[in-house]
Amino acid sequence: MINKYDTQLLIDARKGQPLSQEDIIEYFENDLDGDCLLVVGDESLIKIHFHTDEPWKVLEYCSTIGDIYDIVVEDMERQSNGLHG
Repeated sequence: MINKYDTQLLIDARKGQPLSQEDIIEYFENDLDGDCLLVVGDESLIKIHFHTDEPWKVLEYCSTIGDIYDIVVEDMERQSNGLHG
């Protein structure tokens, strides 16, 4: 099964609360349905890339661990049909 949405965003650590790539990867693998996970960055800023049918769950989780911005959710099914995401 192909996941419909390409979900990308940046997470900025809140003051005094460093981000953990390992914790984020573990959460995605255990609690979210999807594939093509990329988690890149350091304790202060992390870029997320994930294919899922439930992008709102990605946003909900990420907003609990830091400030999120540069959010992109693209409909890969529309793109494959030649339409804008």
